[in-house]
Amino acid sequence: MSSTSLSYLENMARHYAVQAVMKDREGNFGEAVKYYKSAINVLTKIIQLYPDNALNTIYKDWIRQYKKRVMDLENLKASIVPASGGKSSESEEDIEEMIVKDRPNVTFKDIADLEHAKKAIMESIIFPTRRPDLFPLGWPRGILLFGPPGCGKTLLAAAVANEIEGVFIHADAASIMSKWLGDAEKKVAKLFRKARELSSNGKPVIIFIDEVDSLLGTFSNEVGGEVRMRNQFLQEMDGLLEKYGKHFIYVIAATNKPWKLDEAFIRRFQKRIYVPLPNYQARIELLKLYTKKIKLASDVDLRKLASLLDGYTASDIRDIIMGAHLRTVSELFMKTGGRGEARPVTFADFKAVLEDRKPSVNKEMIKVYKTWYDKFKAV
Repeated sequence: MSSTSLSYLENMARHYAVQAVMKDREGNFGEAVKYYKSAINVLTKIIQLYPDNALNTIYKDWIRQYKKRVMDLENLKASIVPASGGKSSESEEDIEEMIVKDRPNVTFKDIADLEHAKKAIMESIIFPTRRPDLFPLGWPRGILLFGPPGCGKTLLAAAVANEIEGVFIHADAASIMSKWLGDAEKKVAKLFRKARELSSNGKPVIIFIDEVDSLLGTFSNEVGGEVRMRNQFLQEMDGLLEKYGKHFIYVIAATNKPWKLDEAFIRRFQKRIYVPLPNYQARIELLKLYTKKIKLASDVDLRKLASLLDGYTASDIRDIIMGAHLRTVSELFMKTGGRGEARPVTFADFKAVLEDRKPSVNKEMIKVYKTWYDKFKAV
């Protein structure tokens, strides 16, 4: 595949965003701005190259938040540390910007397999929202999705908002951190206050935190504000269980590095769901899902192809199908300049792509996920 494959770009954008947050934490604002801008550029490229991508709504939201953080940092004068007073209206605007205005265009039907994760989400969020009277002891409010990148964690969270017709709030380290001293914990409090306000009007609310380890993980170079922010988040999570039982507010967090979370946070997520590499049956379902819109030659056996894709992520499989189809399109342009129809994709096309495409996750890393899952699983 070329360097413009979707999973490659998505992983690049996440890498830049995480690096931006790390530099932001360290006070290296110049480097943080550089990485935020790189993330913005890659996300913009994804939206341009893949206009039908189901996550583009979320990516547009990320771009907006990163641009806001860049503007904050570029306006910050290093020699002046302003007090936190007088910034409440700006903070309120920040919370409004976290709300995804257009719901993501993805449902459970668009996600192949992951039935164990869907079942846990149904039991924890969808059933209680529809029939709270059936849950006299309450229900889980915190769900942690963890596993290798590219296996569907963000898609799952986005689909939930559609399944319950709820408000989707995307929060991450970039949107929570502030140039104003002591404002991060206030922003967390306002985030949950806004969620309660929306929920009191009858709307279920999903607070989605992607790359949660970059926000709530522990780091050796922490400052007091980060500790206070994490403590505020713990209090708000406890409040969802104890004080606001009638509110339909849920926190879904996703991470590729669950071991960076301390146990205080792990306990607040009553459901901890491993989103693994797709197994054989899941790979067949993914192949069916992603080949629906392309023409396949009669020699393409999806079961045989699925057996060749052991160890590949869902994103890898999507890119491999895209790459095989691209071969036929390129051939058409080379022969006719783009006139006529591309030939069907053959099994040989898939094999040619696989020769240059290896799995994006190594086997040793999978062992680490399984070890953590054995210790902390709660499905």
